[in-house]
Amino acid sequence: MTDPAAARRPKAVAFDVFGTVVDWRSSIARESARYLAQIDRADIDPHDFADQWRRRYLPAMAAVSSGQRGFVKLDILHREMLDAVLEAQDIDPAALDPALLADWTDAWHRLDPWPDSVAGIARLRAAFPVVTLSNGNISLMIEMARRAGLVWDAILGAEYARAYKPQPAAYLATAEALGLAPHELCLVASHHSDLAAARACGLMTAHIERPMEYGGARAPDADAAQDWEYSADSLTDLAAQLGC
Repeated sequence: MTDPAAARRPKAVAFDVFGTVVDWRSSIARESARYLAQIDRADIDPHDFADQWRRRYLPAMAAVSSGQRGFVKLDILHREMLDAVLEAQDIDPAALDPALLADWTDAWHRLDPWPDSVAGIARLRAAFPVVTLSNGNISLMIEMARRAGLVWDAILGAEYARAYKPQPAAYLATAEALGLAPHELCLVASHHSDLAAARACGLMTAHIERPMEYGGARAPDADAAQDWEYSADSLTDLAAQLGC
């Protein structure tokens, strides 16, 4: 780990959100258990359902990034992914109540923060502008933040840039929106692949260890780890390293 005292201090801090700030897996499992019971499919493991839904995340965004389709916000992709997961379980989405499916899709707006997230972000915000650099769309990020008690200075990222991470435009447009050069912005993320893409664009990087993001299983991008400028086991730890 790089000595924090020797590292440059950023002028602003941007956050990946899913997995870094909020616990998507437990939250989606909790929400899905309720809907699965309503459609008489309580036999389906809700954590496995959450994992299946998340596994479709990268391929769905890749179709946009490759130009196979125009940019659409993540809420739309989440609904398409939900339909695909249901069909894989021999459930016909067309046979279900559209209102139930809409509310189920919005489960991604109701993710719980990790225990250190609210306090850690508040401490960092006392010293730096803090913004989102997430693939989540703006309305999703706002609703999630209000429910979870997260305070951001701005909601930036994919919808603002019209590009999904790891496309360079997502990172560079966020820095530009803040009036910063890329090296003046630090991305905080629990995903090594996200940090690697940010570093390739010139951003500073801070890795947050989230061992339970995948229920204790090894992260799929663990092999992409590098010597990041900062490495911490919580957002409050990162705040301490940055002198907050």
